[in-house]
Amino acid sequence: MRHRPEVSRPKEEEGADTSRRLESIKMAWTVESYCLHTTPEKFYIEPCDVHSSVEVLVIDRVSAEMTVTGRGYVPVSADTMPICGIMGTIRLLAGMYLVVITKKTKVGDLLGHAVWKASDFDIISYKRTILHLNDDQMQDNKTFVSMINGVLHTDAFYFAADYDLTHTLQRLANTSPEFQDMSLLERADPRFVWNGHLLRDFITQPELHRFVFPVVHGFITIKSSSINGKVFDWSIISRRSCFRAGVRYYVRGVDSEGHAANFVETEQILQHNSFTASFVQTRGSIPFFWSQRPNLKYKPKPQISKTFNHFDGFQRHFDSQAILYGRQVVLNLVNQKGSEKPLELTFDKMVTSLGNGMIKYVAFDFHKECSRMRWHRLQILVDMVTEIQDEFGYFLVDADGKVLQSQEGVFRSNCMDCLDRTNVIQSLLARRSLQSQLQRVGVLHTGQKIEEQTDFEKIYKNAWADNADACAKQYAGTGALKTDFTRTGKRTLLGALMDGWNSMIRYYKNNFSDGFRQDSIDLFLGNYSVDETDWTTPLCDTKDWKFLTLPIIMVVAFSMCIICLLMAGDTWTETLAYVLFWGTASILTGGFILFNGQDFVDAPKLVQKEKQD
Repeated sequence: MRHRPEVSRPKEEEGADTSRRLESIKMAWTVESYCLHTTPEKFYIEPCDVHSSVEVLVIDRVSAEMTVTGRGYVPVSADTMPICGIMGTIRLLAGMYLVVITKKTKVGDLLGHAVWKASDFDIISYKRTILHLNDDQMQDNKTFVSMINGVLHTDAFYFAADYDLTHTLQRLANTSPEFQDMSLLERADPRFVWNGHLLRDFITQPELHRFVFPVVHGFITIKSSSINGKVFDWSIISRRSCFRAGVRYYVRGVDSEGHAANFVETEQILQHNSFTASFVQTRGSIPFFWSQRPNLKYKPKPQISKTFNHFDGFQRHFDSQAILYGRQVVLNLVNQKGSEKPLELTFDKMVTSLGNGMIKYVAFDFHKECSRMRWHRLQILVDMVTEIQDEFGYFLVDADGKVLQSQEGVFRSNCMDCLDRTNVIQSLLARRSLQSQLQRVGVLHTGQKIEEQTDFEKIYKNAWADNADACAKQYAGTGALKTDFTRTGKRTLLGALMDGWNSMIRYYKNNFSDGFRQDSIDLFLGNYSVDETDWTTPLCDTKDWKFLTLPIIMVVAFSMCIICLLMAGDTWTETLAYVLFWGTASILTGGFILFNGQDFVDAPKLVQKEKQD
């Protein structure tokens, strides 16, 4: 992968510097827990496990001013509660709110640094009362708070107090001493800092940086395993981008800056005997302007925009990817027939038109090739890219901190959602890379394969399936499909039934609750800002008569049809007449509802249409 150039230095000095970079140099002041002291006028946030420190963060609840003062200034009368960290602050209709982490679970240690999963939060108002709001504003403010809560409790926010989780190991190994001297907040990759908007007031005051840390969203697992009696640590880190973030059907394609929807950078890390290796892949929505708005149909037809300049956003996307990762191999897994075919043809055409030698396009019709349970045919795709994967390699550092090799490019995989099909392929490519790494560091003997190591193979498959579930819940609202193959290596009847159940849950959420989820994400990330002085209510959505009347008519008509079938009339002609009447009424009403499907789904209310497209 490509990085900024470095000044040439002696190899032994360069190796030592790399080792120090990968250790990420512990912050001068590492804090694992805090105490939040609350008075009617101020919040006092005090590090609980740094006995030598006398500094306390003070937040004025009236002016919202934040300062650093001495520990002796905390009033003894203050109410005290332990917290695990600060997510940041956000302004809602009632004023400012402080968002804190109240519970955390340790995921494991990465390069000697503790990695935590935030498991519970609290949203605390600066104001002691909301009586200054009218009834409508009170209700809206309550809804805004529930939106923030909803995002916070979407599984998987991760943080480390003394390690930069936003960068890959290779990026960290290719940074300058000045970069290492920065605070975690300053040097974090903004693509993956999900509390960036909440920390906007902290960013402008460097003296406050030590009290906060960047929080990533996605999935992290850290496992300790053993093969041939040799112990090693193995990890997966999936970093979900906060640029063009959202839910399945309301956020597709790219924006004008080239940010792709549902973009996730996934890094697989191996540690053994001071050797450290990593392999990076990416996923992201097909990078031109298209949409697939829910309309009550099981699978809405994708629409390619006719008004946007596709090439501009497409080129910006791949220009940035080339700078960040080097060469790109695009693995497009969508169907090559039906409603997905135009997307595949357009993607192929645009890569050809771009004429960039750093981008290679590979189309693989996943569903066609693997139909009728022929999952072994996935090996066709793996074989197609084997030579390129060997050329790309992986990042490897030895015990002395010397970079033995770097990863020269990435596989960028996508299907329609960049979830189910994508995760299956990524797990296969990651296994092939790990096979090479384990042999290189001496864990696997020549001729041994990961698939033969029963205990580790189970850990590997379950971890990648858990990664699939986490990414799917965040984007589509349910666990991933096809995880039975990821977990067991084969497709099962139970897995197919679970896929059917998850598909039904997705259908309901995508049509009847995703508008609220999209609004929640936009509010959390700052795509929509609440104006305390604006007395209008953007959350008010006045539905016309069709929304309430037609579903009632359809249900009543269908119910009457069933009743007529169960309670026959005096003659069969009378029964048939009633059944035909009520059946026709329910079918016509249902058809009218489907025809006007977009009027009946839960659509976002906070962000203007041009921001959604």
